[in-house]
Amino acid sequence: MELIDKLSILADAAKYDASCASSGAPKRSSRGKAGVGASDGMGICHSFTPDGRCVSLLKVLMTNFCLFDCQYCVNRRSSNIPRARFTPEEIVRLTLSFYRRNTISGLFLSSGIIRSSDYTMEQMIEVARQLREVHEFRGYIHLKAIPEADPKLLEQAGRYADRLSANVELPTLTSLKTLAPEKELGTIHSAMGQIREGIDAANDDARADARHPPRSANPKRQAPRYAPGGQSTQMIVGADATDDRTILQSAQQLYRSFRLKRVYYSAFSPIPERPAGLPQAAPPMLREHRLYQADFLIRTYGFQAEEILGGPGNLALDIDPKLAWALNHREAFPVDLNRAEPGMIGRVPGIGLRSVQRLVELRRHRKIRFQDLVALRCRLETLKPFVITQDYRPADAARDSQRLRETMTAPEPAQLALI
Repeated sequence: MELIDKLSILADAAKYDASCASSGAPKRSSRGKAGVGASDGMGICHSFTPDGRCVSLLKVLMTNFCLFDCQYCVNRRSSNIPRARFTPEEIVRLTLSFYRRNTISGLFLSSGIIRSSDYTMEQMIEVARQLREVHEFRGYIHLKAIPEADPKLLEQAGRYADRLSANVELPTLTSLKTLAPEKELGTIHSAMGQIREGIDAANDDARADARHPPRSANPKRQAPRYAPGGQSTQMIVGADATDDRTILQSAQQLYRSFRLKRVYYSAFSPIPERPAGLPQAAPPMLREHRLYQADFLIRTYGFQAEEILGGPGNLALDIDPKLAWALNHREAFPVDLNRAEPGMIGRVPGIGLRSVQRLVELRRHRKIRFQDLVALRCRLETLKPFVITQDYRPADAARDSQRLRETMTAPEPAQLALI
């Protein structure tokens, strides 16, 4: 098979792994053929760094052959799809070719399981080894960790990769046993725990070197890196009846247990010849987006999953989770921005964390006025019912949540046509 044909198949097959992609991507579907150049094929994907930079990555599978028969996966053993496989040398050649043409900044490499978990992991490590040691590649490398692989292989992978990810795929043990009975949640957690320990050990060594620089012939010697970009995972949304509250609770536990950088959410995509029991249609993409918003509240704003969704069920699609929380807790508002704790200011819809920091700094010098919120470019129409400043108090502070919600989610009137 020609290299371009392999790339067409294996880049398209990689699009279902959201572990390096942002939410709100074009609709993913397995129906029909998508070439490398198609935006939904994701031969080249775009990820975003914490400082907002967009990074382009070559995103491919080493192979879409797989020993496993996970029902939700288009690459499952029983799936009737075109198959292909790269050699490590071919992936290295593709990565360097794209990189030298300034098309990508790095590589995201995953794979189906072939022969054995150890063999598959060895092949992926060989790609990273050749890039780092033979070609002195300094770009970004993200490797998918195979949970069933020997721990020594995961240790080796972390020395070459900037980030590792072991996908839990489904949020509960029951879901995994139903849709992917050949996978073990305990094995996945064990791999994630090993990666965490490797990152912690590398960080401890780096701090020790900083305090007591080693006396050696090479003054530039540093503690060896291990996955300095941390680890991430992915959960599929909508492949079964698991609700958003359970998904967010599972994500929260993963953050606490393994100190993940990110949990990615991937809306289930209907697959050809789907097994019985899988949904006929994909969930709304807006559901995936709301989960990302709620996840951000957990990671950054200090919310608990139980706060965001007090009981079983899914997130509202018509409003974002932060606004929904504020509407459900009207007793906590309006918040006096000149007196409130920073954490409470951060819970005001329409005020982001940077604005919180600037408001706290500003009120050390003078009272906060409404015009300060304008200058900070806060979302004024959203925050008006929830704040008090020196010169502003909401006239509708006593309005009930339902009426306020109807006002804030009402569709905007259509614009008049210009004549």
